[in-house]
Amino acid sequence: MIAESALELVPKKLQRHNSVVASANRVNKKPSEVLLDVSWHFAAMKRLENEIKRGRPDLVHFSLLEACSIPLYFENKLNVFVHTINDKVIFVGQNVRLPKSYHRFSGLIEKLFLTGKIEENGKKLLEIKDMEFGELIKKINPKKTVGFSTDGEKNSYQKIAQEVDQDSCIVIGGFSKGHFSDKITKYCDRIVSVDKNSLESHTVIARILYEYEKRIIM
Repeated sequence: MIAESALELVPKKLQRHNSVVASANRVNKKPSEVLLDVSWHFAAMKRLENEIKRGRPDLVHFSLLEACSIPLYFENKLNVFVHTINDKVIFVGQNVRLPKSYHRFSGLIEKLFLTGKIEENGKKLLEIKDMEFGELIKKINPKKTVGFSTDGEKNSYQKIAQEVDQDSCIVIGGFSKGHFSDKITKYCDRIVSVDKNSLESHTVIARILYEYEKRIIM
C-alpha cells in the first residue's frame, strides 16, 4: 500500500491562482479538474497546510509502475492500494497496464477522480473511494502491517521479506518529505527502517517486492 500519497486534484482555495489557471488552460481543462503538481503550482502551494507532503503525483506514478510491472503482480499474488493525503483510496485491479507516460497517467488519474472508476471491456481497472487509512486496514484485515520509515527500527529488506506473507500489508509513504502521521502509524504493527538514507518510495517498493518475490516465485 502507498499511504498518505501526494495525489489530489487542485483544492478549491487554489483554483483561482494564476499558476493553476495557466496549467489548466494548457491542457484545456478546468482548474478543478487537474492534479495538484508542485512542478506547475509551486507558488500557489505556499498557502497549503502540510505543503511538503502534497503535489507529487509523479512519485505515485513511479511507485505504481514498480509495483504493477513485476511477476508478483501479474500472478495475482499482490494487491495494490493507494491511500491519499486527503483520505481517498484507489483500488488497483489485477493485470492493469498503467501508462508509462506521466502525461497519460495524470490524465487517467484526473478522470478517475472525476468519475470514480476506470473500466475497459467491462473490467474495472481502477476505482476510488472516500476512505480513511484505518478503514482500509480493517477492510483488508491483514495479519501483519509493516510500515517503512526512517523513523523505524533498523532492519533489512531480506529479513522483512522473510517475515511477511500474502496476508501481510506493506505500507510505503507516497510523499517526498516528512513522516507518517499518527493516523497511519497507529495501525502498523511495526515501523522499520531499511537504509540510513531517505530513499524515494519507488526504490523501497522495488527492493522489498523483489526480495519477497524471490522467496515466493523464484
